[in-house]
Amino acid sequence: MNQVVIKPDELHGDRQVVLTGRRAEHVLGVLRKGVGGLVRVGLLGGGRGVAEVVAVKTDGDVSLRCAFTEPALPPTGITLLLALPRPKVLRRLFAPLAGWGVETLILTNAAKVERVYFDTHWLQPEQYEPLLIEGLEQSGETRMPKVRVERRLKPLVEDELTHWPGTRLLLHPGADACPATQARLAGPTLVAIGPEGGWTDYEVALLRMHGFRCITLGARILRSDIAVHSIIGILHGLLLEGEANG
Repeated sequence: MNQVVIKPDELHGDRQVVLTGRRAEHVLGVLRKGVGGLVRVGLLGGGRGVAEVVAVKTDGDVSLRCAFTEPALPPTGITLLLALPRPKVLRRLFAPLAGWGVETLILTNAAKVERVYFDTHWLQPEQYEPLLIEGLEQSGETRMPKVRVERRLKPLVEDELTHWPGTRLLLHPGADACPATQARLAGPTLVAIGPEGGWTDYEVALLRMHGFRCITLGARILRSDIAVHSIIGILHGLLLEGEANG
């Protein structure tokens, strides 16, 4: 935990918050902070800063006085359209995607997605939101990704994503696919990643018809989670390159 994430409704009085449970145990047992110690904090949906430990109660609760003097990390503009993976893979993705600064995660159906995947409890906010918070704690990010579940790919693409205002990318191998490292980004970026069995020809044609450009990570067939981390890492590199050249 590189920062303690504070929800706005937890603050009271003089920007104070009382930590209990896992967060209090981390401050006391891992960071080994006592009264007067300083802890990195981030306000969910807001800025970052430091907090002073002002009290440690006998029951283990910790009181902090927060000062959010630093801005949030710059937004990435990245939205991920992901064919719903296996539940155990999905669970592993939530925290890293929040850490990467993905702004929206759209989980959708595809021909090679098992319908039973949509029954998983990991699609419930009370299950995945703590994992998203873990990702924010690790990375220093303060914005929680929005998570959407869209069971019908075709209407989603035709009615909404065709009007996407920025770059639309389709991760799919092919003779005419551009290497992902050479993709050109303009505005917010939407990248579509298929199931481990790949997009069907029909799905590829549908996405391309609505403005998605094919990019590739090469000829190797990757697991969904490996593909996700690889392409988002590349997108971050391209964003940094654009900032350096801009």
